[in-house]
Amino acid sequence: MLTSPGKRQQALNADWSSREERSNITLLRIMTWISLTLGRPAGRVVLRLIAAYFTLFSPTARHASRAYMDRALGREAGWIDGFRHVFTFASTIHDRIYLLNNRFDLFDIRLHGEAHIEAAMARGRGAFLLGAHLGSFEVVRALGRQHPALQVAITMYEENAHKLNDVLQSINPSMRQDVISLGKFDAMLKVRDYLERGYMIGMLADRTLSQRATDPVQQCSFLGSPTGFPTGPLRMAAMLRRPVFFITGLYRGGNRYDVHFVPLADFTQVARGHREEEVQAALQRYVGLLERFSRSAPYNWFNFYDFWHAGPPLSEQPPPGNEP
Repeated sequence: MLTSPGKRQQALNADWSSREERSNITLLRIMTWISLTLGRPAGRVVLRLIAAYFTLFSPTARHASRAYMDRALGREAGWIDGFRHVFTFASTIHDRIYLLNNRFDLFDIRLHGEAHIEAAMARGRGAFLLGAHLGSFEVVRALGRQHPALQVAITMYEENAHKLNDVLQSINPSMRQDVISLGKFDAMLKVRDYLERGYMIGMLADRTLSQRATDPVQQCSFLGSPTGFPTGPLRMAAMLRRPVFFITGLYRGGNRYDVHFVPLADFTQVARGHREEEVQAALQRYVGLLERFSRSAPYNWFNFYDFWHAGPPLSEQPPPGNEP
């Protein structure tokens, strides 16, 4: 069933796309200074202080974390869970500095399912890599150590693309990031051009592609509660007739990451009349994989906003008659 989000959904979309992403850029700048000044071991000590501060003094993020953690853990999450959640997020941001400088030697990165990507590369027509705000997308670049010909273009909002590239330039002046700005009339043409050149198109598909209230959303059950997921990324893949892979780079603590590549859909031979049903089926598989990996690595979920649009978790709501 497809539905168009209302004013509340539109406001929530605007909230995460402006406030949350902006705060991520700020955190990345802080982590850059820590990484380059103190090094990874010392930086991780500072990270614990940062994580403790945000756990205690960021109620919006804390409520969102509890709402998610209660579902992923199957129990009521405590303060320690909240701290681990924020610390995992800060750790991946911190490690990103080293990954962008090609310091893969600092990490134990284990690849799972890379043969699927190798087969797609061999066909030379590109593919879509659908991830989520789950784990580290940057660690996927580790595949490039074994396959230097692998090229990935990232899609994101224009404002965030400029901010991210500014930060990347300060981290590593030789780093060139291929970024396709969403929300522009030529975005689809640019994606197709990159695909024809054999690029993989990286997209985070757990949030809407734009803030327009007309973006199609499909209701899916995720971690036991219904919520809307955008169909835009899969529709784009279907229109351009390309295979799609689910990807995630899960942080397992210390210096270890597990990178998973899972075939999600292949739209190369799907007839136009069957495109819609295939998109909806692929989205259900995407949400199923998202749930599976969220449960296996619960602290890797980095959507610190009200994902289910249900308000604070029950454990943080005031008792009846005492509402502020």
